[in-house]
Amino acid sequence: MKIAIAQINFTVGELAGNAAKILEAAARARAGGATLLLTTELGLCGYPPEDLLLRDDFYHDCARVLDDLVKKTAGITLVVGHPHEIDGKRYNAASVIRDGGIIATYLKRKLPNYTVFDEERYFDSGGEPCVFEHEGVRFGVNICADVWEEPAAIAAHAAGAQVLLVLNASPYHMNKQLSRYEVVRDRVAETDLPVIYANQVGGQDELVFDGASFAVDGKGELTHQFPAFEEALGFIELVGDVPVKGDIARPLPLEAEVYKALTLGVRDYVDKNGFPGVLLGLSGGIDSALTLAVAVDALGAGRVRAVMMPSQYTANMSIEDARAEAEALGVRYTEIAIKPVFDAFLGVLAEEFRDLPADTTEENLQSRIRGMLLMALSNKSGAIVLTTGNKSEMGTGYATLYGDMAGGFGVLKDINKMLVYRLANYRNTLSPVIPQRVIERAPSAELRPGQTDQDSLPPYEVLDAIMEAYVENDLSPQAIVARGFSQADVQKVVRLVRLSEYKRRQAPVGIRITNRGFGKDWRYPITNKYWHYFE
Repeated sequence: MKIAIAQINFTVGELAGNAAKILEAAARARAGGATLLLTTELGLCGYPPEDLLLRDDFYHDCARVLDDLVKKTAGITLVVGHPHEIDGKRYNAASVIRDGGIIATYLKRKLPNYTVFDEERYFDSGGEPCVFEHEGVRFGVNICADVWEEPAAIAAHAAGAQVLLVLNASPYHMNKQLSRYEVVRDRVAETDLPVIYANQVGGQDELVFDGASFAVDGKGELTHQFPAFEEALGFIELVGDVPVKGDIARPLPLEAEVYKALTLGVRDYVDKNGFPGVLLGLSGGIDSALTLAVAVDALGAGRVRAVMMPSQYTANMSIEDARAEAEALGVRYTEIAIKPVFDAFLGVLAEEFRDLPADTTEENLQSRIRGMLLMALSNKSGAIVLTTGNKSEMGTGYATLYGDMAGGFGVLKDINKMLVYRLANYRNTLSPVIPQRVIERAPSAELRPGQTDQDSLPPYEVLDAIMEAYVENDLSPQAIVARGFSQADVQKVVRLVRLSEYKRRQAPVGIRITNRGFGKDWRYPITNKYWHYFE
């Protein structure tokens, strides 16, 4: 028997388009000799549909499109994920379609309600196992979070399953695939069932789904591994209920994996939302250089515009490097000096600022002028502004509201500064597009003479390690100090994280690549008097 997995890039809410992709995959699978096709979690409507799932009309339309899909499916058994309503209760479901009808429907049992997931808000939990027979083999069905705990898989085994099919919409973060292997092998150890694991691919707002579908045999040995970050239709041959070892895609190095996640996230956000292209402020620094490279690799040079906006504090090398980056990547490049605008603003504010010393007010004013210019260009062209700030800056508030935070999508929002350097070096191994001195020079916002980031922040290797411990791992300041960091550095970073929550709430959505980004899985109150003090 030959089984196919359709690793498809669905779009949330594009019901007819998603159904058409499923039918096209079914035709290709049938032509390739498969008699059973496994698709991914909620593939019919795309994942995650969020509060669309609170709408009656959404369920009615999903049911209508599912009925049409059933009628058009022929010559193959199809397992498709969809939202499902029964007697006023709503479920995350998977239906088995054969010969113009639905022969079985499974209702997801384990509803995740952590990190980026809030399925308990939308769904009721199923309870019954689902096992169907196909060519003499009994297949059990689970959906995503079901395999992260034992009951659903054990129930399928007890109901007679010989192979477990799992539909997934499992979002990417670094090292996620190793976790998937581990939990699936735990289920295999408990049940002796081979597992065929189909995962969604594509970008959806801040989430990126990496695909990387796979299969393991009844001993937990990997038999098939699909490529990551791309659509794929692959085949798995079963002899009886045993998968025969097939193609195994090589794992990507971490930097390549993250870079692919960023390019896929940018491409799908821009294309699925219908933007003609993107533009960004190119400063001559490493963050904007990396953002430009990602944008070009995602969309092509013709859809990317870079704007350099020098002030009197901008070093000549910054202008030279920005020009070199734009030329290397072949993008449209413009220089707009902001000093005349800056001087005009200072003139208007001269009476209000009389006898007051210059401070961050004047620095922020420069950043806001740049944001205003980029947004004006965006309004005229329809292109979306990509912000270039990284996670280290978002965490500590080292960014200007309505300035460098102005834009529609944050490419590096979940990339800390040290990872920015690693990704820049990786990108240069593909082709040299980021000048070496951009990587080597001390980072600076260039808003006053001689300014560097480390005037205000601890060294980035220290800052990022403290941020990871506090933000991603929820360690207390005392526990972080016990790891060898100075109390002064820890207290400063934690204080900045706490004080910057109001800024992060107003930041654009950005791609999540860690186990905890500043998005759906970070929900701290702005008004917050809980504070950590050292005894």
